[in-house]
Amino acid sequence: MSKAVRNLQPKSLWGYFADLNRYPRPSKKEGKAAAFLVKFGKDLGYETFQDKVGNVIIKRPGSKGNKRKPIILQGHIDMVAQKNSDTQFDFNTMGINMYVEKGWVKAKGTTLGADNGIGVAAIMAVLADKKKKYPPLEAVFTIDEETGMTGAEALEGGLFKGKVMLNLDSEDDTEITIGCAGGIDVTMQGAYPEQKFAKATKVDTFQISITGLKGGHSGMDIHKGRGNANKLMARLLLEIEKDITIKLSSLEGGSLRNAIPREAFATISVAQKKVEKFKHSLAEIAQTIVAECQGTDPNIKIDFAKKRRPAKFMKSGVKESLLHSLNACLSGIYRMSPDIEGLVQTSNNLSKVIVKGGEIKIDCLTRGSVASEKMACA
Repeated sequence: MSKAVRNLQPKSLWGYFADLNRYPRPSKKEGKAAAFLVKFGKDLGYETFQDKVGNVIIKRPGSKGNKRKPIILQGHIDMVAQKNSDTQFDFNTMGINMYVEKGWVKAKGTTLGADNGIGVAAIMAVLADKKKKYPPLEAVFTIDEETGMTGAEALEGGLFKGKVMLNLDSEDDTEITIGCAGGIDVTMQGAYPEQKFAKATKVDTFQISITGLKGGHSGMDIHKGRGNANKLMARLLLEIEKDITIKLSSLEGGSLRNAIPREAFATISVAQKKVEKFKHSLAEIAQTIVAECQGTDPNIKIDFAKKRRPAKFMKSGVKESLLHSLNACLSGIYRMSPDIEGLVQTSNNLSKVIVKGGEIKIDCLTRGSVASEKMACA
């Protein structure tokens, strides 16, 4: 699969990207990819080392006659590790399965790792190009950017001589960014009362699934209006509740705090005499939502499958509060910048929901370039 990627131009860039994607590199587990980068630097004959937390530093001397000051090049090794529910893949042990389709490099059922793998590959290509004259280059490949920037925060002073740093973790080829929005994690946790099904209860249980959404990065894609699986599931269940009463046993959606959730699953039970009405209601609401999403998420799919009845369900009253809260939770743009055209100033992503076994955990990632507004939104 990577052969087609390696044949893209410029070959050095795509070749190094394919090399990097052979190694697993989810956040906090970048060891094999870091070791690959260390070997890469040492094979070139450059000063190469890892600091105490695992960041990789490679220093290329300036070309002969080049008297410019050192430049620091930075990218992060880790990637957002997200996959579709029907994809068998272990991010801790496997490399990315890439392919090229209509000029785009894609991954089969997983994230591609271009954030920030393509930036790392670009730095590698520059370091390896000995035909061009460069000033001294100090490359730093940091770990754990996606889940807290702990690698960057742990960098020790005195490692670099450069006064200018280029960070290659951006989305736009024709733009240089001189600032960025800050983010804050908002986590809600709690317990809820469950109720047992009576033995004589005549219900049928179904798993409702929302899949096929595009998802995306909660920063760079939040303005694109893509469907949020958690929000859509809450809306779907509330709409069904207008016609029949459902018993909710579990609700799970999303997998990463900084990714727009593209899948969600709910286990619900309905009275057997109301099953046909449930199916009709679900089909009607699903048709409406799918039609609404065609412009942004043309592959969205809403389906259901019969399941074995669980032992318990969420107590009435709590269920309604949960669904209304999820439905009301902001997920998307809170405010566009009044000063910079096209800039999302503040946003929120309802990223991950786990409701099962009497416990609730809901994760959001709030971003904002105005700190006070970000905190107010959070």
